[in-house]
Amino acid sequence: MALTADVITELTADHREMDETFDILEQAVPAAERRTAAERLTIELVRHTVAEEEHLFPTLREVLPDGDLIADREIADHARMEKILKDLEGLDADRPLFDQLVVALRAEVTAHVWDEEENLFPRLRETCAQEALERIGDSVRRAKLRAPRSPATAPATATAPGIGLVDHARDLVTGRGAR
Repeated sequence: MALTADVITELTADHREMDETFDILEQAVPAAERRTAAERLTIELVRHTVAEEEHLFPTLREVLPDGDLIADREIADHARMEKILKDLEGLDADRPLFDQLVVALRAEVTAHVWDEEENLFPRLRETCAQEALERIGDSVRRAKLRAPRSPATAPATATAPGIGLVDHARDLVTGRGAR
């Protein structure tokens, strides 16, 4: 019998992966390495946020009395992060603004992660049956698999004029634009 990680375990693992990528980004010296780490972080964040929006937030709305309020707040958090990611796109990694945006993004992500892990996830674990959490975890895993895993595996159209990596990764995860 295969072990299945529930949604909380799955999303918490994503949080740790993002922490590691932030560390790599902040420690990388050559601009090219910093740019690659920023692109990897972009893909990780987009995969994670879309999976939450598609599979976790509908559950919150259904099972928690204040689920609508929580889901709406989480979506607002995601919008702020996505704005920063879009501001990072195409920015030279050796510019001071790049570092400022990375610091701002890490602050947003850290606050969001802390709130999820300290408040939301414990409430969800108390409210939902383990089987339901595992089912949502499986849906989250499948949603994340639709996105590229790294900038190297993102299609070349991800950098075409008018199509940024954030938008392209979101399209791949959601299936938006697929025929």
